[in-house]
Amino acid sequence: MKPYRPAKPLAAQSSNAQPTPHASGEVRIIGGQWKRTVLPVAARPGLRPTPSRVRETLFNWLGHDLGGLRCVDAFAGTGALGFEAASRGAGDVVLLESDAHLVVQLGKIKGKLNASTVRIQRGDGIAFLQNQPLASIDIIFIDPPFDAPIFEKALMAAKLAVSARGAIYLEAPKAWSPEALAPLGLALQRAGKAGAVHYHLLGVL
Repeated sequence: MKPYRPAKPLAAQSSNAQPTPHASGEVRIIGGQWKRTVLPVAARPGLRPTPSRVRETLFNWLGHDLGGLRCVDAFAGTGALGFEAASRGAGDVVLLESDAHLVVQLGKIKGKLNASTVRIQRGDGIAFLQNQPLASIDIIFIDPPFDAPIFEKALMAAKLAVSARGAIYLEAPKAWSPEALAPLGLALQRAGKAGAVHYHLLGVL
C-alpha cells in the first residue's frame, strides 16, 4: 500500500458531516454500476451514514475498480459503504447489522439493486470477523456507533481477518495516530477529517 499521506481536511459544510442521532433522509452511491442510486437513511438512534465526500475520498484511495475483492462492512447501517463497494465490482460483500429494522431495509435495497454479490446478515460484526479465516478478507469497513467503546476490539478482529495486502477503513470520533495503531499491528496509510468525523485507511504492519 502507499505510504501514509494525510488527506486535506474536508470542509464541514454538508449536513451529512455531523448528522443528528435520529436523522433520516438519503445518501447516494457515488460510482460504479449503481452510480447516483439513492439509499434511504432510516430514523434510527446512532445511525450516522458516512458523508458522501468522505466516501468519495475513500474509494479514490482504494481504487475505482474493486473487481473480485472480498469486503465486509462490519457495522453496515445504511449499507452505503458495502453497496458502494459492490457497485464498483467487489466480488463478495457481507453487510453485518444488529438492528432488525435496518436488516430489513438492507434486504429491500439489495432486492432493488439485484445485488447478487451482496450478503446481508443480522449479527455482531466483531464476532463475524473473529470467526473468519486468518487473512481472508480484502477490505474491512469499521464504522461503529461513535459512543460504543468497541473500537480497539473491532480493530483487533479486523487485523486478524484482513489479508496482508488488504485494507481496513476506520471511521471514528477521534484521530488514531500511528503510535496508537502500532501496538495493534496496524499502520496508518491515509487519514482525513470532515466535521466531527475522522477517517483512516489502515494496513497490516
